[in-house]
Parts: sequence; C-alpha cells; structure tokens
Amino acid sequence: MNKNLRIVLGVVFALIILAGTFSAGIVIGHYFVPQQEFSQPLLPVKESISNAPEKLGEPEQAEESEMPEDHSALQPTEIMTQDELFIPFWEAWNIVQQQYVDQPVDDVAMMRGAISGMLNSLGDQHTSYMDPEQFRQANIPMEGEYEGIGAWVDTNAEYLTIVSPMPNSPAEKAGLKPGDEVIAIDGDDMSGIDGNLVIKRVLGPAGSDVVLTIRREGVAELFDITVTRAKITIPSVEYHVLEDHENIGYIQITTFAQDTRAELRKGIKEVLSEDVDGIIIDLRYNGGGYLQSAIEVASEFIAEGVILYEDYGNGEVNTFEAMNGGK
Repeated sequence: MNKNLRIVLGVVFALIILAGTFSAGIVIGHYFVPQQEFSQPLLPVKESISNAPEKLGEPEQAEESEMPEDHSALQPTEIMTQDELFIPFWEAWNIVQQQYVDQPVDDVAMMRGAISGMLNSLGDQHTSYMDPEQFRQANIPMEGEYEGIGAWVDTNAEYLTIVSPMPNSPAEKAGLKPGDEVIAIDGDDMSGIDGNLVIKRVLGPAGSDVVLTIRREGVAELFDITVTRAKITIPSVEYHVLEDHENIGYIQITTFAQDTRAELRKGIKEVLSEDVDGIIIDLRYNGGGYLQSAIEVASEFIAEGVILYEDYGNGEVNTFEAMNGGK
C-alpha cells in the first residue's frame, strides 16, 4: 500500500482470545482459535487421565485403603497427588453408576458435564468446553457457507442475543437488530436452555421458516419475527467507497477466516482503484476466528515487529511478529 496513503483505523486491532459469542443460523462470536493449523481442534485432548477407569461404563471400585474415612476432610492441597485429588470424583462417579434411580446413565454426558464444570470453576468467561457438535457449529463461519438466518449471536447471555445481522441476510431483511433477545422459537420458551441448543433450533434447511419471539430494549411488549432461512454465504470482508465521503474507502472485516487475507487484499485493491485518500478498517461486531488469520490481517498494515504477545500464567511468553507480504 502506498506509504503516503492515510489509513484510518475505524477500530484499533484488538486480538481477543475466545469470547463466547457464537453463531447460529447464525454464526460465531468473539474468539480467536490459537492454532497454526486450521484443522487442529480448539482444545488438545490428553491421551489418559491418571486413576481413570478403562471404560466409562465400568467404573473401578476403589479399595478401602484408598479412601479416607472422612471424605469431607479431603481438601485439595499442593502436596496431594493427582490420584488422591480425584478420589472423591471417582467415588461420586461410582455412586451415580450404582445408585442413581434412572439407569443406565449417560456416561458421555457425565464426562462432558464434568469437563464443563471444571472449566467453569476457573471463573473465566472466555474459557469453556465445546462438545463435538458445538465445535462443528463454531467452525461454520470459517467454512464459508451454511443454512440458517444469518446473524452473529451471543450464547452467554440469559437468552440468545443478536450481536449483528449479516449484511443482506434473512435476519437483516426480517428486521432483527443488535441486542434483540430470542425469548422463544416457534412458540417454545427458551428460558434456561443452553444457548448452543437454542442455536440448533434456529439453524435449518433453506426455504423453511422460523418464528422468533423477540424482546427488544425500548419496546414494552414481546413480538414475533418470522425469518425464512436461506443458504448463507459468509464473506469475511465487505468494502465500498463511502457515499458521503467519496475520497474515503470503507472495509469491514466481519470474521477472521482462512481466506480473510486474500479477501482483504482484494478489497484494498478495489477501493484504491477509486483514488481514495484514506481507508477505514472497521472491526465492530467482528465475530472472531483464527488467530493466524488475525495476524495476517494486521501484517497488511504493520510491516515488521511484534503483532501480539501471549503471556501465560507460568511466565512463558509466546511472541507473534508481522508476516511478510504486507503492502
């Protein structure tokens, strides 16, 4: 890019690590997947856990010598081994397996619930567990298309909340607005239902209708909006020259997907062909995406040097520098 070109950053590049807004018919919220290979999972899975039974459906019976007489006195301390720490867990697991009234129990659901509880105990809203289906949905925006209503949403609020309808999407055409809360779907109350399950209700075949009961700030009564689902193509970059300021180009980056850098370069080339004096880069309502892609985008404007640091609790620091190829 011409060094004399005045670049106006509409929003300073903020590299945000996993904020739980998400996508539904609908797509993903604010998160960066810290990975170099796009095919890698969000969270690496350890091969084994010490003291875990070999089969979930066949819990091991702990011998008497392993169990303290007063389990309530067993408190996690720095001197406890991992085996000792997990004694109450496996005892609780065995009790459920043997004594819960509705048998058989769902071992996989229990395992996933335990992982979710473990991560929730950290008190960090940006750290959570995704089961395989949730992970599949989380990657929908990165794949470029899906069938749904076309809106960025937040699954961490009390109700599924619209962050922003996608441009020219069924959600936008139906009149959904940022901040709208989805109280019911097709007449079914969504109170207390996990946001990721609500998303599944919003997704559906192109051409089908879904009725969303909406609560909107400033509107006294709930109201219904019918949205006709469609095949949603998800461009990560939108661009044009501002109508009221013909010498200013406008580029909005809605997500950091695999092809975002290429789309951004195309957008820059197009607006520069209009002899603009400056470009606004707008990251408002950005849905997040791949950390690698965000670094590539920042590298288009930062020729060299550090883009960001990852500062770990153990003192380790991971440094990401500008990549070659920026204009």
